[in-house]
Amino acid sequence: MSVHNDAALIGNERWFLVHTRPRSERKAELHLGAQGFRRFLPQLRKTVRHARRLKTVPAPLFLRYLFIALDLERDRWLSVFSTLGVSRIFTQDGRPVAVPAGIVESLIDHSEGNLTRLANNLVKGQAVRILSGPFADFVGALVRLDAAGRVQVLLQMMGAAVPVALDRLALSPAA
Repeated sequence: MSVHNDAALIGNERWFLVHTRPRSERKAELHLGAQGFRRFLPQLRKTVRHARRLKTVPAPLFLRYLFIALDLERDRWLSVFSTLGVSRIFTQDGRPVAVPAGIVESLIDHSEGNLTRLANNLVKGQAVRILSGPFADFVGALVRLDAAGRVQVLLQMMGAAVPVALDRLALSPAA
């Protein structure tokens, strides 16, 4: 994760939303970090299928977006516009617009390592979407969860209910 262990904002800092170029979230994050900006790129595990192979990789939670902490009076925020990978920063009347307080902090609080946990309040019987692994994008019913972070999901496949054991981070509540 690209945020200091202490995610608390310092002085007049606020979180701002940066729009990146397509598939350039990590490039923008790297170059913003090289300029000394604190940034946060929420990620989740995603399964990618290519050439009949499955690979689980970290992927941005919000495609083409990341967050940056700025003090508009102290920081040279105009340099964000010319950073490699950055398309723009959200502004109104020529000044960046801050993300409402608590949103980014909540995402940071729900992150482990560099991955954001979407499934904090899972309950038995809830419909969940599998985010990674061979069953990625399947929706099933949560049957069991334990304190170690393992869950069991019941999937309906080929006319039968099939139990699948997964890590809790591989799930999100189904919409």
